[in-house]
Amino acid sequence: MFRFFRKHRWLLIVVMGITAVTFVFFMGSGPNRGAGGGRTASGDNYGTIYGKKITAEAFRNAQTGFMLSYWFHSNGQWPDKNPNFTDAVLAREVYTRLMIFQKANDLGIHAGEDAVVTAANGILSSLGRNHQAVPLDELVKQVLQPRGMTAQDFQNYVRQSLVLEQLQQAIGQAGEFVTPQEAAAAYQRDHQEVSAQIVFFSPSNYLSSVAAPADAVAQFYTNYLAEYRLPDRVQVSYVAFDVSNFLAGAEATLSRTNFSAQIDAVYLQYGASAFPDAKTPAEAKAEIRTAMIRQRALVDARQQANEFASAVFNQEPVRPENLAAVAKQKGLAVRVTAPFAATFGPEEFTAPPGFIKDVFGLTPDEPFAGPVVGPDAVYILAFAGKLPSEIPPLDQIRSRVTRDYQLRAATALAWHTGTEFAHTLAGLPADRGFASQCVSAGLQPQVLPAFSLSTQELPELGDSAELLNQLKNAAFTTPVGKTSGFETNNAGGFILYVQSRLPVDQAKMNSELPQYLAAFRRDRLIETFNQWANLEANRQLRDTPLFRQQFSPGEVN
Repeated sequence: MFRFFRKHRWLLIVVMGITAVTFVFFMGSGPNRGAGGGRTASGDNYGTIYGKKITAEAFRNAQTGFMLSYWFHSNGQWPDKNPNFTDAVLAREVYTRLMIFQKANDLGIHAGEDAVVTAANGILSSLGRNHQAVPLDELVKQVLQPRGMTAQDFQNYVRQSLVLEQLQQAIGQAGEFVTPQEAAAAYQRDHQEVSAQIVFFSPSNYLSSVAAPADAVAQFYTNYLAEYRLPDRVQVSYVAFDVSNFLAGAEATLSRTNFSAQIDAVYLQYGASAFPDAKTPAEAKAEIRTAMIRQRALVDARQQANEFASAVFNQEPVRPENLAAVAKQKGLAVRVTAPFAATFGPEEFTAPPGFIKDVFGLTPDEPFAGPVVGPDAVYILAFAGKLPSEIPPLDQIRSRVTRDYQLRAATALAWHTGTEFAHTLAGLPADRGFASQCVSAGLQPQVLPAFSLSTQELPELGDSAELLNQLKNAAFTTPVGKTSGFETNNAGGFILYVQSRLPVDQAKMNSELPQYLAAFRRDRLIETFNQWANLEANRQLRDTPLFRQQFSPGEVN
């Protein structure tokens, strides 16, 4: 059908380059009290915005516009395939779009026909293979019609996207008024580096001193029963058509065409900048070649999976066992997943979006799903069983409970030790060395690489973004020559000694400041627009069913 790639910029879906607007819970902090789930109107009463009645046509246009926006931004998935997407979320998005486009209309913001045609053609081109535009009638037939949408809905979506972009500029332009001096000050704040030492208090260092008496472990299990509850789970059997098995055939097929010319055309159109990992044109073309072969192989795998699925699905009577029976006839391997919950998915392969909802809907009477297209294979699935939520008895999970008990006790010891050592450091003269005090206490201090607020990673911290943010906060709130207090976290905790703050590299700042200023202004523009939208929603959506469902009468101010 349509392709959705994120690894290569030349394969991205280009949807006007518009930043998706994400609003906070703009109707306040009250609970959702509306009955009827996603119902947002009673009969034909959709409410009013800016004193103007919302028509059924306007409501439908906003809803289909949002649905298409979601589809384009979610790799070809619809909102109802996302188990976390509720009717209430849909209602909020639709009414917000209605408000935004009503404001644009009041301000005289429109999209010209030529701009709409150009943008629509750009979207259709980005959806095709080998950079050939997908015909509009194919988009209508395969994507829109199954959802009750038309070519006019696609055109409306494109127009809405262009209007949104213009409104962001109009409303948010005040945020662009950032002076070079203000940007320079922000750059210095973000890029000034700190030289520091750190000592970690890891629970793993205290595990050996933690005993685990049977009665203590049993009491711990009783106290934390809820943490051991297993959610509802499913198992599926599946046949995988691995893309690796089709690469050679795909390469041979493409080699019989003007493959080299296609690769050159893609490279010429997008240039080397679209392939940041490639050091030479030859390496960039090699990336293009690999991606095109893999995409062709995935198409071939999908075709073979379709043929297999037809044989399975058409067998009578319909039973889950039919998958294994047909697979045996065709010499294909059948695998069975371990039980998995909706929050994690199967361990055996990477599940694509929408997979969880599909498999949790399987039953012995409707046992099949697929073809399911993943990044590495195409899968045909069959129901294999459902396991209800349960709390396993202690004897079944004793080793896990014992580990949890010991880890919790070791964490408490790490926190106690860290807190006591922080008190010791606070009472020492400033000229007493941090490192020597750590060594005397049997601890191992580390010298950190210089870092700033803009630092994205430190090898000493692993890949924990939360720990990095905690470290930055401690570093830039602790005076030079002082130690932080003991900073606790799930990994135990740390104490930081700030040695010095280093001067900003002026040459590097002068070189990077123009780009930094442009990004700073863009961020301010979007921030200003979002602030406006949240404030407007609080005022202007009060006369809609969404607001009346959001609050009981006594909560409305």
